[in-house]
Amino acid sequence: MNAMTRESVHLIHRADGLLAAIPATLALLALRFALAVPFFRSGLTKWDGFLSISPGTHFLFANEFKLHIFGQAFAYPFPLLMAWGASIGEIVLPILLVLGLFTRFAALGLLAMTAIIQLTIPDGWANFHLPWAAMALALVVYGGGSLAADRFLPSKPRR
Repeated sequence: MNAMTRESVHLIHRADGLLAAIPATLALLALRFALAVPFFRSGLTKWDGFLSISPGTHFLFANEFKLHIFGQAFAYPFPLLMAWGASIGEIVLPILLVLGLFTRFAALGLLAMTAIIQLTIPDGWANFHLPWAAMALALVVYGGGSLAADRFLPSKPRR
């Protein structure tokens, strides 16, 4: 190798070392916020006051939203229950994520919601649903990190 190539390789290794030194907990914190924001913002649009779902939300779940399965569109089962579940989930689960409280369960809930959203709006996979699913899965697997309230929960009981 010539001197220029060795220097380039050295700089690449040095930059890689600097990037590897970034604490994983910062990446997990960023994931928690990045996943929480779009769901929370969507959740805010579903409410019409305290504990009152907007008429538009009722209408969408009862009349517009369909589950696209095997090339066919099916009406949502129990649309009022689905509207309430989505409306509550889109507020509570992002708050839990931001706090880092029950992170894995909150992320799992948002992963399930993402799957249902994908079945409802199949064209959103590449732009929205895939990144949401990837972020949620990473949080399910790795948890919220050390900057999460989860670390203050009691540890597993020992047998």
